[in-house]
Amino acid sequence: MTAPAEGGPSNQAPRRRLTFRPADRITHANEFKAVFEARMRKSRGPLLLFSKPNTADGHRLGLSISRRVGGAVRRNLLKRHIREAFRLIRADLPGPTDGGYDLVVSAVAHEPLTLSEYQDLLMSLVIISHKDWQRRAARAENPSDAGD
Repeated sequence: MTAPAEGGPSNQAPRRRLTFRPADRITHANEFKAVFEARMRKSRGPLLLFSKPNTADGHRLGLSISRRVGGAVRRNLLKRHIREAFRLIRADLPGPTDGGYDLVVSAVAHEPLTLSEYQDLLMSLVIISHKDWQRRAARAENPSDAGD
């Protein structure tokens, strides 16, 4: 495979960089605690998603996979699949206008799914969660509408 020549055709669309840097991860216990305390939990299939709006540059992912899912090999395989699914769909995820969401994914024991199935599950969970966060924001702006 050769490198593309400089000054190539200008009609090509720029490629999106689908990266997953350490800054895109939730790693500290206090960050996980903040997401869990936001009390936004959605589930679909074997996945459970906890979310909280952030002011970071975009979405961040944390994983909380219990030993009930299986041994270390199975848990690590599941984590790799979820990270890869997140990496591939991250640019398409909805989010608040001033940042993204901190997302923590948990799972129950299940037979491994394909990468595209994890992508679909994760995308649908974030969309549902995003709609609920929008509802919460609307209620916070108009508290008089909620009581009538």
